[in-house]
Amino acid sequence: MSTAEEIKARIGDRRVIASVSGGKDSAAMSLYLKELDIDHDRVFMDTQFEHESTYTYLRGELTQVIGPITEIRGELGMVALIRKKGMFPGRLHRFCTQELKVFPMQRYLASLDTDAINTVGIRGEESATRKKMPEWEWSTGFDCEVWRPLINWTLQDVVDIHRRHNLSPSPLYTVAGASRLGCWPCIYARKDEIRLVAEIDPERIAEIAALEVELDEAAHARAAVKGVAVKRRPTFFSRPIFADETGHTPIANAVAWSKTAHGGKQFEEFQDPSEEGCMRWGLCDTSSEEPTE
Repeated sequence: MSTAEEIKARIGDRRVIASVSGGKDSAAMSLYLKELDIDHDRVFMDTQFEHESTYTYLRGELTQVIGPITEIRGELGMVALIRKKGMFPGRLHRFCTQELKVFPMQRYLASLDTDAINTVGIRGEESATRKKMPEWEWSTGFDCEVWRPLINWTLQDVVDIHRRHNLSPSPLYTVAGASRLGCWPCIYARKDEIRLVAEIDPERIAEIAALEVELDEAAHARAAVKGVAVKRRPTFFSRPIFADETGHTPIANAVAWSKTAHGGKQFEEFQDPSEEGCMRWGLCDTSSEEPTE
């Protein structure tokens, strides 16, 4: 591991820009830079599709501990962008990342009066793909070097640095039981993440359902003018695992699937991951003994 002096020598007089999401890893990254005495600017790329508590935490406790956070946005938020495109983002057309994350950051970096380093809180243990990522790498898209200071960190390292600085993580982790923060939900949301959104924020599910109907009606209207049929009805998710007999995958199907046990055959009676989250972060008093019935 490089020493603070070696890292500072590599940075030189470049400006360190830390991408902050309101999540545990990016917060840990900013705290780590603070411990290294590395001055840095914190930037939040707002998709306008986050859970409300993310904004409250980011503008409140997180700002108080790590410092001011600049919020940048695309020309349109997630919902407005979907309406403009007339479709939901997907694997083949992942315009949400480009329009809401990449382009705003490119504009921000280009506006600086000095060279920059784009610093991101990615940990290798999160996935096989991330494990292969180098700590330092040149980014053609951002025209600057990317630094991943937490690439070799463990989750416990992240927990420990929060404790050292007396920073509580977002309540989405500790109260709701979320495993990660970001778009609410992401188009790539896992089963447990879809279930969580449905349980604590049914209004967001209703919003997505209404948007699916709106886009479907618009698609059929366009098809009628052209005298063609709609090939695939627009839905937020498009996974075959919860498609109906027509191949349609509305948000209601995704929610129903998210409440089933492994294999989708039966519904789980209890799903409450929040206790483990509170214990992991040291935010509740727990007994060392197993509870008795």
